Amino acid sequence: MVVISKDIVKEHGLSEEEYKSILGCLGREPNLLELGIFSVMWSEHCSYKSSRMYLKEFPTEGPHIIQGPGENAGVVDIGGGMAVVFKMESHNHPSYIEPYQGAATGVGGILRDVFTMGARPVAILNSLRFGNLDETKTRFLLKGVVAGIAGYGNCMGVPTVGGEVYFHPSYSGNCLVNAMCVGLVNKKKIFMGKAAGVGNPLLYVGSSTGRDGIHGATMASDVFGEGGEERRPTVQVGDPFTEKLLLEACLEAFKAGEYIIGIQDMGAAGLTSSSVEMADRGGVGVEIDLSAVPTREEGMTPYEIMLSESQERMLIVAKEGRVGDIERIFRKWGLKAQVVGRVIEEPSLRLISKGKEVANIPIHSLTSKAPVYKRPVKRPDYIDRANKLETGSVSLPGDMNAILLKLLSSPNIANKKWIYRQYDHMVRTSTVVLPGSDAAVIRIQGTNKAIAMTVDCNSRYCYLDPFAGGMSAVAEAARNLAATGARPLAITDCLNFGNPERPEIMWQFREAVRGMKQACIALETPVVSGNVSFYNETSGEAVYPTPSVGMVGLIEDISHITTQWFKNDGDVIALIGETREELGGSEYLSLIHGIEDGPPPSIDIIREKAVIDTCLDAIRSGIILSAHDCSEGGLAVALAKACISFEDGLGAEMEIEEDIRTDAMLFGESHSRIIVSLKEDKLKILNEIASNHSVPIEVIGRVKKNRFKINRCIDLPVESLRSVWTETLGKNLNGRETV
Repeated sequence: MVVISKDIVKEHGLSEEEYKSILGCLGREPNLLELGIFSVMWSEHCSYKSSRMYLKEFPTEGPHIIQGPGENAGVVDIGGGMAVVFKMESHNHPSYIEPYQGAATGVGGILRDVFTMGARPVAILNSLRFGNLDETKTRFLLKGVVAGIAGYGNCMGVPTVGGEVYFHPSYSGNCLVNAMCVGLVNKKKIFMGKAAGVGNPLLYVGSSTGRDGIHGATMASDVFGEGGEERRPTVQVGDPFTEKLLLEACLEAFKAGEYIIGIQDMGAAGLTSSSVEMADRGGVGVEIDLSAVPTREEGMTPYEIMLSESQERMLIVAKEGRVGDIERIFRKWGLKAQVVGRVIEEPSLRLISKGKEVANIPIHSLTSKAPVYKRPVKRPDYIDRANKLETGSVSLPGDMNAILLKLLSSPNIANKKWIYRQYDHMVRTSTVVLPGSDAAVIRIQGTNKAIAMTVDCNSRYCYLDPFAGGMSAVAEAARNLAATGARPLAITDCLNFGNPERPEIMWQFREAVRGMKQACIALETPVVSGNVSFYNETSGEAVYPTPSVGMVGLIEDISHITTQWFKNDGDVIALIGETREELGGSEYLSLIHGIEDGPPPSIDIIREKAVIDTCLDAIRSGIILSAHDCSEGGLAVALAKACISFEDGLGAEMEIEEDIRTDAMLFGESHSRIIVSLKEDKLKILNEIASNHSVPIEVIGRVKKNRFKINRCIDLPVESLRSVWTETLGKNLNGRETV
């Protein structure tokens, strides 16, 4: 028997105080298996011990919310007896250690979170962050991650329809890989991860358990040193073909409606978290015979079986007498379905191996009794320095043509076709708007409705002002949906930050959550699911705070679907909203001047709501031909992308009132702006709609063929814009050496 020493406790990522709490929970010393179970359930990844006190401040309810946080995924009513199910989670550390498998299993895990709820996944999105693209390591990670996302999603037959990719040196030692999945379900057929009914059997279904991924949750709750290769055994190995079978088997079992009480994905912490969380939600206990768990390796110990994070596995609480029916369905799909335990009345996790009890832990000690920390917070010193930057101190460039071309070639702005062409975004034939517009759109088959999806976050804003950055992430997501014709419904999030034990990091986190909360309340988009990923740093260097926001919206009539590219020569171009003299935090300031200081664009969330409502009302009135959000790169970049983001692109000729600095007018990133195009005879209707919402409208130009002109400062052939925007990323990656 292993004696629990201080070194063993430390190896399990537990502090001395936490170990004392474990002794209090059990009334005795734990054995090694029990210590391992506590270590994963009390890890940051599973317990949210540093973030829980802030997360509870999020708005989580609304008239259309069916299920908020606390389940495998959030559920939102979209009418007609249908609901949309969605969630976003991180797989950051695994993707840095082993990019292909890390990204692939991140996709696999988020798919299971959605179909565990009874929904068929219809779309995958992702939010990715890497270091400088000139670095060999960055190119290696990017290629591996993209291949992993493509490899898993394509094999599953679920389209990858959207996402975002950004590059910044802060991610050089810790890339971010956030995966989002969206599914559809009959709202009367929603399943929950809840155990109930004393005596009901526990069924283990899916792949056998191996030694991959052991302590994956603990690894995700720790910082890196240099390298990290020694952690490769903690990364799971995925098999999308098995997951496809698991998906179809589960959905077939769900259709019966009377076989399954509850079901849970074996994700982080594997069999441990799935059994404990189901029991906790149901107020019951579970007894598991570890000797009955299917394993694929000889001599696996109870410790290894409980902590393995092997992929493509589910735990089901079956109705008594229905085990044979479930086994028959899973056998049909070539999968194992094995009774491994039962629901018990005593609220404990009781584990048996070879006829002997090897662990007995009160359920609540692993869940509600997990530590909750109010970490110290401290406003970072750099905030004051950054906000002292004055626009007047920035020199005004002479050649605005060259500036626009350089911005369009920036990896953060350039076309991401090199990435998304590797994804199958048309499988299942429901994708209406493909990658490349403000948001992706999936038609709901058998109806006249569609759902729009996007993921957004500007981490530079969040670094300079986490409150404004958190608010702007929600606002930009809502603008992107509105520009597509969708009413924003709710958000999921993935909050990526550094070490929460550092007061400056916790201050960033607190402020970002506060900003997101205010935006969600104002825009009526509750938080229904999400994930916190701390410890994203290497050798003390944290990533920029990155609270990624995934948002889903509803298009009631598919005739209202709108895209960002201009449609007809001669159409009028108008700007909803207004441009202010703001350069702080912009891609222009960083790329052209090498400055990452300055206050990010100010945001008035009430004005934001008015701009969104104006755009939506105008689209529903039938007068809008194209709509495009202004974001990174500012107005000039947004107008250029509206010209070149479709194969049969057009040019434009603008005369914009220039009452601020030229570079701020062209490249400043003021919020609450949407570019629209329409026929001239529809301008009166647009002005009336804008007036109803007290939103300014400015006619700024017309769609023209061949050339792109803004005032007297920019005059370029459209093809020169297109070539730098479409080819830069591919040129940086194709033929470049990787490790």
